[in-house]
Amino acid sequence: MSEQHAQGIAANERAALGHTRPWAEIRASLKLTADGLIPAIAQQHDTGEVLMMAWMNLESLDETLATGRVCYFSRSRGKLWRKGECSGQVQQLKELRIDCDGDTLLLLVEQTGPACHTGRRNCFYNAVRGDTVEVIAEPLIDPAELYR
Repeated sequence: MSEQHAQGIAANERAALGHTRPWAEIRASLKLTADGLIPAIAQQHDTGEVLMMAWMNLESLDETLATGRVCYFSRSRGKLWRKGECSGQVQQLKELRIDCDGDTLLLLVEQTGPACHTGRRNCFYNAVRGDTVEVIAEPLIDPAELYR
């Protein structure tokens, strides 16, 4: 496909620095799962720390962009999940990035408190060390306190 005929995110593969495309075109080209979801990785905007991975649908993505407060789609609850609605540990969106294939989102956020439901700063506290898995981070707060 030639660059001038490429659509959506694929059209940016050979685009010059600073080139822009309409958000509606890019949104329409996102590669969603059969369930209408796309993986979203949350990263602390100023440190680069990877906080968590969750799922978004187009409705949660639209809400996030409209409000600046990150909203995911909870597969277990089958509904929108506004990060921090129960715990108060919200994520404010600083920037949304889309990977080269349009099948994964990167949310650069300002995280308030722990990102993980276990009370830890991030969800990646299990490190594979040879043939074992080691817990490498303590909870910052007891989960029972987060979800009173």
